[in-house]
Amino acid sequence: MVATRWHKNFTVTAEELDYLVNVMLERETPMTTRELARLLVERRVQADQNALAQRFKDTQVYRPADKYEVGARIAFTDMELATATVTAVRPGKNADYNDFDVISVQFDDDRHHIVRKQREFAASLTTVHKLNTVAEENPLTDTGSTDPDELIEANNNAILRVVSDALKDHPALERVAGYWFPRELVMDCNIGVMHLAEAVLDMAGGGPLTTEQILEQIGGIGDAPLKLQVFSLNLALNQDERFDEVGPAGQVLWYLNRMEPQYVREVPDLLKYTPIGYDEDLLSDEMFDLETELDDEHTEIEFEGRLPKATSTLIYPHRRAGTLPLNAKTLTVFPIARTPRIHVELVDETDGQIFHGWVVHEHKYVYGLNDYYTKHRLPIGAFVSVKPGQQSGQIVLSYQSYKPRTEWIRILNPVNNQISFENRKRVIGAEYDELMILGVDDLEAVDKLARSYRSKPLAAILRELITELSKLSPQGTVHAVTLYSGVNALRRCPPGPIFATLSANPDFDDVGDHYWTLNETK
Repeated sequence: MVATRWHKNFTVTAEELDYLVNVMLERETPMTTRELARLLVERRVQADQNALAQRFKDTQVYRPADKYEVGARIAFTDMELATATVTAVRPGKNADYNDFDVISVQFDDDRHHIVRKQREFAASLTTVHKLNTVAEENPLTDTGSTDPDELIEANNNAILRVVSDALKDHPALERVAGYWFPRELVMDCNIGVMHLAEAVLDMAGGGPLTTEQILEQIGGIGDAPLKLQVFSLNLALNQDERFDEVGPAGQVLWYLNRMEPQYVREVPDLLKYTPIGYDEDLLSDEMFDLETELDDEHTEIEFEGRLPKATSTLIYPHRRAGTLPLNAKTLTVFPIARTPRIHVELVDETDGQIFHGWVVHEHKYVYGLNDYYTKHRLPIGAFVSVKPGQQSGQIVLSYQSYKPRTEWIRILNPVNNQISFENRKRVIGAEYDELMILGVDDLEAVDKLARSYRSKPLAAILRELITELSKLSPQGTVHAVTLYSGVNALRRCPPGPIFATLSANPDFDDVGDHYWTLNETK
């Protein structure tokens, strides 16, 4: 078998880059990295096949059972298809075999495995021999895999990466929205075209609109093929600060920057986290397990692959801001970070209602769920699940519902701008984490309380939380998860610093199973 080896150490030559540029010029069509890589791979495969055809022209595979004449050309499968010419034929003499011939051959080259260029082999042999079995695929025309897609995807898409890097280094090419095209033929999108595009998006409420929809509304930008018009407008929009490309992978959507929701362009105060340094060695194995289970977006958790569905537990800042965390699990469901902000459709699984959502990868949250939370009266601590929708750019929202019933829950009820909790009855119709649930009646009072606690040391906040929350428990203890939920009603903080502070500070006693109390001797 002659297998192609170039795909394992693939490089792009200057001549091949010129070939790709000429293809785009001739077609007047922008092309993706994959399309261009496919052209190169197909070209290489064809070159391999042509080379083999030339090398093995009028050549047959050696089989001991076959008869050969002087001048015949033979290829030997057990010698890496080394080729030779028959120079003589004589009768063979061996009492163990019936009549057969002996052929003398002259090999064409000096390969390392050929010790002597002139050798003899049996021919017209009637006895069984393993070399008489011919493979279904002709080894003289087999170059290994000839499927371009299979070759491109080999070694974790290595060829795609090499082609992409080569294209990036080419001074004559422009790239936008995953497409490449020679810069000199990009269509001019003057200021008038850009003003029209802005007006179209303005009338659409800011967007999102595809480039094709914008072109249709403005009447196009010339007589060139649509793909070239799309490429040219995409490039112009991408270079203008008025426009944001907000489409998920494989889809280009445009939005007016000034009309994006406020908390898509800036982080809500409730979600702003000022990192707190702590010694990770203070966390026990059980604390690490609990930290991973809570899956806060500011906790570094490694998670590989994509999940069909992910569930997150709402904490106060996300419930209040109408956001969902982009943590280790939910991150696998939402579109990957291709642009700073990605527009998605959030679909209510219960009735199909669609909400406009925004994936803000830089700050690790998804915005646009407030109406969904309010619609279903989801409490802090509720379980919210997400999974990919049937269409690209759609995410399906769900929660575990049950017939609403009255339950006793913790209520954060500030008194004289101090932390205070009490148990009150509330009607709830969604499954929730009993350790995480927290009710708030007076949002303005909690906001005022949070502002006054924002600069307090974490240990001081935990001390007051344990003091007040322990009053609601017959055992006078508070679970670490409840403290995590309480702290986040006052300031944004992942569980790591909270657990480390509990472990390091002598004011706090661990009474087992993640329950804590104040050290009375202190």
